[in-house]
Amino acid sequence: MRRRLIAVLVGVVVLVLAVQDLPLVGHLRVVERDRLVTRLERDAFILAGRVEEDLEAGTADDNAVLLGLVERYEVSEDVSVVVTDTRALAVLGPDFDVGEDFSNRPEILEALAGRPETGERDSVTLGQRLFYVSVPVLSGDGVVGAVRITAPASRVDEEVADRLWGLGLVVAISVAIAAFAALVMAWTVTRPLSRLSESAARLAGGSLSERAPEGEGPPEVRSLARRFNLMAEQIELLVARQRAFAGTASHQLRTPLTALRIRLESLAAASDGVSSDPALTEHIHEAIAETDRLHRMIEGLLALTRAEEAGLAPVEVDLAAIAAERIDYWAPLAGERGVELRLRGDDPEIALAVAGSVEQIIDNLVDNALDVAPLGSEILLEVERAGERTELRIIDAGPGLSETDRDMAFDRFWRAPGATPGGSGLGLAIVRQLAESAGGSARLDAAATGGVAAVVSLRRPEGR
Repeated sequence: MRRRLIAVLVGVVVLVLAVQDLPLVGHLRVVERDRLVTRLERDAFILAGRVEEDLEAGTADDNAVLLGLVERYEVSEDVSVVVTDTRALAVLGPDFDVGEDFSNRPEILEALAGRPETGERDSVTLGQRLFYVSVPVLSGDGVVGAVRITAPASRVDEEVADRLWGLGLVVAISVAIAAFAALVMAWTVTRPLSRLSESAARLAGGSLSERAPEGEGPPEVRSLARRFNLMAEQIELLVARQRAFAGTASHQLRTPLTALRIRLESLAAASDGVSSDPALTEHIHEAIAETDRLHRMIEGLLALTRAEEAGLAPVEVDLAAIAAERIDYWAPLAGERGVELRLRGDDPEIALAVAGSVEQIIDNLVDNALDVAPLGSEILLEVERAGERTELRIIDAGPGLSETDRDMAFDRFWRAPGATPGGSGLGLAIVRQLAESAGGSARLDAAATGGVAAVVSLRRPEGR
């Protein structure tokens, strides 16, 4: 995010500078070239004024003072100068011979005709393109000669470019300042936004006590942080009230439910001795079974509430060792139902989990698997490493679940179609809550056996 903001801000500055400075560069190029032409024309007219009398007298080629003046000018300006008479023959020019014919130079002919000429042309003699300024030498109303100043066109372009170098430096400095300002702005804006995003992620992950720093960034970001914290406080309060209600309601229901069961058992015992109505006895026993189911449901709600409120730091546990221990515990019941429990992967596999939670997870999943496992089938427990996590899989050979049912299975009170009566519908919800309390996850996959593979993924300790 920070890099994108810097790129956008710098890009906007570069675009503004381009829109503003590109036309300016073109205009300045024209202005600088005109200024150079004007300067050379001025110098040409000054030289024309100095050689006027000598041209009229025919002594220009013998005047050492004029020759020295022209030589110094050529050296100082890095140009070439030639003075011709009305016949277009050179009479003065350090780089030319006296009497050299310039009648094939159009700019000389234009100047001898009384018209100053400025421009560029290819020089066959020098083999390069020349820039020239040619002016007439006037005496009264007549023309007595011409003065021409030439220079390589490339040098003229370089001189113009040198003049524009300052503008390019200003543009470069502007871009550098813009980049620095963008970096400061990006750091000021995106850093608190990044922290706010991290806080939102932790809140979404279940850390209800998470709060964002309110004193960082511009006023808009600080206002957003305050509103986020207010929202987080409301969510924490609502969840705490919900959990408190579930826990309180469950506790309050325990006592009357226990009293009701005792009365029903007493009534069943009395009816067994005096009543000859088998329907009445059956109804009483069904009522006792329903109280047992309600009791299991209440105990599940209490367990889920405790799992949500635990807030304990995860500890390192050996999933393989715990799985082997729970298989020994469940093996007698599985044997009575004609089902075999088997563990694949007995090497130590360390994971992070809340103390005591892995035992509850395995017990809930094995209990569910035993309810659907057919006679003579196998329930397989697998423990293996999966990247930076350790996975526990409990695979049964039951009838399986559709993809929709597998997604809904972790909802509270959800029960699969055709499930064994008496269940609370809270076992998988407790499994997921216990896994997520340690930063893990739980899911149901379709198994190759046709049943369900319950997968619990837990984080591994760093460096393990």
